[in-house]
Amino acid sequence: MPQFDILAMGNAIVDVISSETPEFLSSRSIAHGSMRLIDAGEAEALYAAMSPGREIGGGSAGNTVVGARLLGARSAFVGRVAADRLGDSYIRDMRAAGVHFDTAPATDGRPTGRCLIVVTPDGERTMNTYLGACQELDASDLNAELVAKSGILYLEGYLWDPAAPRAAMQAAIKVAREAGNKVAFTLSDVFCVEGHRADFRTLLESHVDIMFGNENEVKSLYQTDDIDAAMAELAKHACITVVTRSEKGAVVIGGGHRYEVPGERVAKVVDTTGAGDLFAGGFMAALVEGRSLPDCARVGCIAAAEVISHFGARPEADLKALVSSKLG
Repeated sequence: MPQFDILAMGNAIVDVISSETPEFLSSRSIAHGSMRLIDAGEAEALYAAMSPGREIGGGSAGNTVVGARLLGARSAFVGRVAADRLGDSYIRDMRAAGVHFDTAPATDGRPTGRCLIVVTPDGERTMNTYLGACQELDASDLNAELVAKSGILYLEGYLWDPAAPRAAMQAAIKVAREAGNKVAFTLSDVFCVEGHRADFRTLLESHVDIMFGNENEVKSLYQTDDIDAAMAELAKHACITVVTRSEKGAVVIGGGHRYEVPGERVAKVVDTTGAGDLFAGGFMAALVEGRSLPDCARVGCIAAAEVISHFGARPEADLKALVSSKLG
């Protein structure tokens, strides 16, 4: 039996959430409701100006393994933070969630990545992201023994762009394959697909057992407007293909079968951040339990529905209890 069910590699980013007035944004020429990348100088200045707020671990793959852990999967994470206050905060947050995280903080280079989220009285989120240290993850951060002892290696497309993290993930894939473990990959975003389409296709053709993507990402991967044609291509490669469809739920192809699973009803959608992350965490946690593919997708939809019902990309309700009440 593996030591961990799921090991994720991804961007280690602290979400800093603060409530501010619209004037706070306009005085700094920040477009209300925008999402943008910022440099270290602006990150430090904006962080210092923001009112005290919540600091919670984030990042796509980090959100996924926290969700999986809350559903009972033994989870671990590899990602780089710096030896600074936000880095310490990220480590504490992951460990408090029960996720094994022992990547050593970097003592030089860029500070810990953060997403500075300004929430205005209308409920709109304005996101200012500084990637920082997480984009400097490299092969030296990789614990090959940890990879070999993890049943599923889960990788996020967001981390494929910088050369050093990409090499680290390729090294991890090799270790996982040699150990006979599964490799899961999420396409992350259309811009990731557009920048690395050839690499992602090669990965799917030779290294990936479980693939996650939404409809737009999958259509971009195969440069078609026909989602069924794109999914047919995917099904030739990944053993399990999972395509999320927002409120319409998900489509899963595996074992020669196609399953369409409806989405969960949500009284009010508050914030869609993290929906795909929690879907993947729910799906893999259910897969580890030995549930059927349709039920894996249902668990994913339940987890995603919980996280979009409030601000923040980490669950606030008891996911196990939610799943038990709906599926047993």
